[in-house]
Amino acid sequence: MVLDDLRTPADARAFRELNEQWITEIFALEDEDRRQLEDPVGQLVEPGGAVLVARKDDAVVGCVGIARTHDGVVEIVKMAVDPRHRGHGTGRRLLLAAIERARALGAVRIELESNRKLDAAVHLYEELGFRHLGHDEYEPGPYARADVAMALDLA
Repeated sequence: MVLDDLRTPADARAFRELNEQWITEIFALEDEDRRQLEDPVGQLVEPGGAVLVARKDDAVVGCVGIARTHDGVVEIVKMAVDPRHRGHGTGRRLLLAAIERARALGAVRIELESNRKLDAAVHLYEELGFRHLGHDEYEPGPYARADVAMALDLA
């Protein structure tokens, strides 16, 4: 497996399709989902973030977005792994690469929102050092489904 930046329209389609698949399987697409998935370059990359993809045999099998939110703070968004490639460390590799990219982008803190139903993802975040935030420690994002907020301080 190779980790790479989103580079082509096919990569952007895979980013959209992988995320739409898991979101609609458990939840419903929300306005912010549509905004990021329809234009990952304009919404995530061009404002100073990134989209990383995991490729296997030239096919995108996973992805993760990094969105700039505040000075020195980024948010992990839209992490997805093709169901046929789950359980093989793809999500862990993507998240570790996203943490390194966040450092390279000058971030001192990474935040994310998730949902308790995504227990494997929440457990992975915990394993990699993200801590749960209290309601007074963050500003809730735009997702109705978000019931978990976490952060990793890089400094």
